[in-house]
Amino acid sequence: MMNWWENDFLKVKNQKLYLDEKEATEVAEEYGTPLFVYSKRQILSNLKRLLQVFTDKTSLELKIYYAMKANPSPGILKILGENGTYIDAVSPGEVDMALHVGFPRKKILYTGTSVSLEDLHQIFKQEGTIVNIDAEEQLELMKETRDRWFKNKKILVSIRWNPGIGIGFSPKTVTAGIKSGSGMPVKFGVEEKRVIPVFQEAISCGFVPIGLHQHLGSGWIRKDFEKVKCAVDKIIQMALKVEKEGFSLEFLDFGGGFGPKYYLDQEIFPIKEYAEYICRKIEESGLQIKTIAVEPGRYLVGDAGILLVKVEYLKKNYGNIFACVNAGTFNSVPRPAIYAEANHHIINCSEVNSEKKAKITVAGNLCETGDVFGKEIEMPLPKRGDILAVLCAGAYCRSMASNFNLRDIPEEIII
Repeated sequence: MMNWWENDFLKVKNQKLYLDEKEATEVAEEYGTPLFVYSKRQILSNLKRLLQVFTDKTSLELKIYYAMKANPSPGILKILGENGTYIDAVSPGEVDMALHVGFPRKKILYTGTSVSLEDLHQIFKQEGTIVNIDAEEQLELMKETRDRWFKNKKILVSIRWNPGIGIGFSPKTVTAGIKSGSGMPVKFGVEEKRVIPVFQEAISCGFVPIGLHQHLGSGWIRKDFEKVKCAVDKIIQMALKVEKEGFSLEFLDFGGGFGPKYYLDQEIFPIKEYAEYICRKIEESGLQIKTIAVEPGRYLVGDAGILLVKVEYLKKNYGNIFACVNAGTFNSVPRPAIYAEANHHIINCSEVNSEKKAKITVAGNLCETGDVFGKEIEMPLPKRGDILAVLCAGAYCRSMASNFNLRDIPEEIII
């Protein structure tokens, strides 16, 4: 019987973990640890699956904007660029990286927040890059930047609206609505009653609005589907209002939010049903758009990456058993330290399954109590020198890593 986390990248043979047909412990020995390992095969498998669920249901053009913030590894970007994806960039640095690895300027959507004149100056230099307007007040800065340095330049824009519905696996990852579940005011997007005025103001400022965009949050699971469908209905209704006011929309961007399976009991978000719903609702609406867009990040790369770490020793303390490893969460997989809701399954690469298991807390090497990769995980008791694999480490791990405690960030390889 396969383990729930096995895929095109991760397989178990003779109780040992294999990474694209190579034993994980051999990879660790060859390259050292801690080490991020990414799978080209799994990335392309995820991309193919996502393309299929949409193209089976619509004749509209589908654009997949990879949310680069999930993982900006140049090797991953090249794989995705060579296979037709676009880029969702949230900073000038991400735009520069996309250009560096070969993405054309016209395949980049810049979605900044709290943008500055300096940000806009760098972005406006890129001919054809679409600028997503996150705030009505942003238009003043955009006009000032354009008039000062890029007089009469045609700049394509879209409007990021906030539909009043936010969804995320943690309150910290909710990006729409009025306030998150923790009561934090949500900073993103243009509120509903101001969308049409922002289109009008964009035109009066000399910009060219061509799209409507929304992003609800990150980490959707199956129970979120009903709220997601409601948000799909709302953006389509808003798009109809925009068209009725005489504005021509080339695309609707539904954002991202869906991802891989992180833990056994997680009911994964139904992307096939999601694609069917979007395509059916657009067809029924009579919208004149040519293109639909989605912005997957973790869905494409999350389960295509792992972190390999080495057990330095076992520590027993007041009945707790710690596997003390040669990496820190903040320097490699910070999600468990940042989000109380984050969950990364961890396995012993040398003995994946065994009837004899213990509850192990995998502890990092940082001076921080929260530096724990996983708490009381049932696994075969590891020993000094064993290699552990932290799964689903392809998204929001290396990209969020820091040098806290002046520890190095692990190296990355793609196999």
